[in-house]
Amino acid sequence: MSSSVALVICGLLLVGQLVSVALADWRLHRRRPSILDPERAGPVSIVIPTHGIETFARETLESAFNLDYPRYELIFCVARGDDPITGLILRAIEDHPEIPARLLVGDDVISDNPKLNNCVKGWDAARYDWIILTDSNVLMPRDYIQRLMAGWRADTGLLCSPPRGSRPEGLWAEVECAFLNTLQARWQYAAEAGGMGFAQGKNMLWRRQLLDDNGGIRALAADIAEDAAATKIVRDAGFHVHLADTAFEQPLGRRSAGQVWMRQLRWARLRRVTFAPVYAPEILTGAALAAVFAAIAAAPAGPAAAALAAVLMTALFHAAELVLASRAGWHLSWRTPIALLIRDVLWPAIWIGGWAGATVVWRDQSINVKKGAALDTSLTPSTGVF
Repeated sequence: MSSSVALVICGLLLVGQLVSVALADWRLHRRRPSILDPERAGPVSIVIPTHGIETFARETLESAFNLDYPRYELIFCVARGDDPITGLILRAIEDHPEIPARLLVGDDVISDNPKLNNCVKGWDAARYDWIILTDSNVLMPRDYIQRLMAGWRADTGLLCSPPRGSRPEGLWAEVECAFLNTLQARWQYAAEAGGMGFAQGKNMLWRRQLLDDNGGIRALAADIAEDAAATKIVRDAGFHVHLADTAFEQPLGRRSAGQVWMRQLRWARLRRVTFAPVYAPEILTGAALAAVFAAIAAAPAGPAAAALAAVLMTALFHAAELVLASRAGWHLSWRTPIALLIRDVLWPAIWIGGWAGATVVWRDQSINVKKGAALDTSLTPSTGVF
């Protein structure tokens, strides 16, 4: 490859990086009046699938009971009655009798997706027309519901918020923050700003009628990832997936290299099987490829110039992300530049792994993503309610 061609490619990759950062920054700071008054929107059901005890489980659980919203209910879902999280949930319910809350136990096996199977009973039991499906590791601010409601528009079919990694303990948790925040959340906000919103399963606000008119929650079994199926359902219905103006906090605690690798590999394979045309160009989004082309472009001037060009290109990519994180209020520390570098070194390998493999480990289950999610539309009844 000639140095001039490499220079053009390198320039295009840098432009793509800067445009994505600018779009995400614009989207995060844009404020539009909502067509939906949160105070008049009506009651809300919050369905929370849970599994095991995570580092900040007590804090995230407590946050769900302290929302500043006039009327809402909490529906916690576990697949097994002996899950250790059940004790914490029942204690929290007892400590907050003023909040209508239930714990549902059992597994409705409609797919290979263990999280979706765990949600079915909660959706069916929800009393209200507004339903939020949210992960148990979300730290909800007091105005959590209002922030979601405020993003609803006339053309909205689903309102989501990506996770914002926070409170990392150790370098590998910092790396996970680098994946979650200035890579994945950035591109999700940039895509939505460009009119291509994708659902994110971390926080999903639904109007019950829209999903029920299109097959109900069981229709989310059409894809191995429920958020991918949700995106397609909403688009097919003529609506859009929009994002809240805030990425809600997901405190991480400590992570190992293996945990970060396996989680990112799982998400990569899920994206590949559900949106392959969108997944294919993901290799272009990190600094690694741009640094390689920068080195090739500068190679005629010698090895030192090639190395310097690669370093400068990486620095430009990461500087833009650091500015975005600072303006958005996302996690930053002295380890962040190191974490960004490790992330971008890992990114090509994760992308290749997304194409090369078919198995993911999800909630202690090994799943072949090529099989698809749909298994059986008949239900295995839930076993209990507390």
